[in-house]
Amino acid sequence: MTKEAPATAKVRLDKWLWAARFFKTRGLSADEIGKGRVHVNGQVAKASREVRVGDTIELRQGLVARTVIVNGASDQRGSAPVAQLMFEETPDSIERRTQQALERRLNTEPSLAIEQGRPTKRDRRQLADWNRWSATAEPE
Repeated sequence: MTKEAPATAKVRLDKWLWAARFFKTRGLSADEIGKGRVHVNGQVAKASREVRVGDTIELRQGLVARTVIVNGASDQRGSAPVAQLMFEETPDSIERRTQQALERRLNTEPSLAIEQGRPTKRDRRQLADWNRWSATAEPE
């Protein structure tokens, strides 16, 4: 007797996210799922949930939120071009990502404006002396 491969492969969500190259390791994908940052068809998912073709997956990669539709299921991690065939990002998600990238580019981080960094011990002493001895006139 020979076993035939099923028409649709059953793949765990954490394995699929890893194979589709959303996360570098399977452990990272399982952690993100455990934190509730991954939704399948609008519901919070578990790592053991099976991914099917046509499912809509919403996930966060750092600051970037993405919504993708599953085109294929595989539990083996391949090259990036092969991984990109496993999903299709929605046009709304692409538009949101480009808008967020533009906002990050235009709105600089306030901490980048600091030139000298943390004050040294000498600088802190000078700041303390400046606060202690003010230029106000003392009553006679």
